[in-house]
Amino acid sequence: MPTLFEPITIRDIELKNRIVVSPMCEYSSVDGFATDWHLVHLGSRAVGGAGLIITEAAAVSPEGRISYGDLGIWQDGHIEFLKRITSFIEEQGCVPGIQLAHAGRKASHHVPWQGNLALTADEGAWQTVAPSPLPHTLGEPLPKEMGTTDITKVRTDFIEATKRALKSGFKVFELHAAHGYLLNEFLSPISNQRTDAYGGSFENRIRLLVEITTDVRSIIGEALPLFVRISATDWVPGGWAEDDSVKLAKVLAANGVDLIDCSSGGNSPDQKIPVSPMYQVIFAKQIKKETGLLTGAVGLITKTSEAAEIIENQQADLVILARQFLRDPYFPLHAAAELGVDVTWPVQYERAKRQHV
Repeated sequence: MPTLFEPITIRDIELKNRIVVSPMCEYSSVDGFATDWHLVHLGSRAVGGAGLIITEAAAVSPEGRISYGDLGIWQDGHIEFLKRITSFIEEQGCVPGIQLAHAGRKASHHVPWQGNLALTADEGAWQTVAPSPLPHTLGEPLPKEMGTTDITKVRTDFIEATKRALKSGFKVFELHAAHGYLLNEFLSPISNQRTDAYGGSFENRIRLLVEITTDVRSIIGEALPLFVRISATDWVPGGWAEDDSVKLAKVLAANGVDLIDCSSGGNSPDQKIPVSPMYQVIFAKQIKKETGLLTGAVGLITKTSEAAEIIENQQADLVILARQFLRDPYFPLHAAAELGVDVTWPVQYERAKRQHV
């Protein structure tokens, strides 16, 4: 029976434990460049004992940003500082991962603490793109329906971003196909009303994600892990649902994907999500059981006992934490102490490892 602090090897990469820092947008970049904020934010979680750290969504193109503050990997200039971050993460015995993303129709917005609304032309808005000319929220600017040239460009952008990520030192790659962003928009019939080879049937709607998956695998080779984050359900009648996710996972497995990062929602304001602790673990459990793929569980996992239970009951292979890591960058070290597991602390912190009366 696996445990929370048992190592796991995925292809040629070993994670020292099953605790992962989830991608969390920091909206603190300028022109896509990582900053000292990212070094400290990600670095502190590496010091805190995580097995894998995945960057926030890194936009593969300027128009693929959610906001003007998004991290980017669309130009070679972005590599240098990212390399500094990955080097530090690895020095702490942690694996650096990157999430490659395109925001689609949910791009061109203010950062959350400035209202999160769609930018206006006077505020520097850019043209968004999507599988169909449908806004995510009524009243927002219409996205441009992507033509063949646009689709080819997106594939090229993911390819070039992957090459830069390799040069930056990342060892795990995740494609963001969840939360209503571009690849998720193609998957769901709510947002994809095309009638060409990229719309209509299930096979057509998953086509772009499968193509990009194949592209990325061809670049990173056979040694490095490839994850895909999906929204397992839209939480909307007539939308993408759990059975679709199982079918998709089987196709992705055949195209070189190692793990499905199982989130949900984000593609429609009409979603009705029954939020509660560990409410999305059921998706990871179902996909793991029905496909044999590795899965990652996410969503309101906040306690050591919850994380341990997920792994021990083989509901998922990794626990991927977000807000709990914002509250406690040292969650893995604290969890190990709570479970009575002896783990290595940074030598600089060793004198605080055990309390003395």
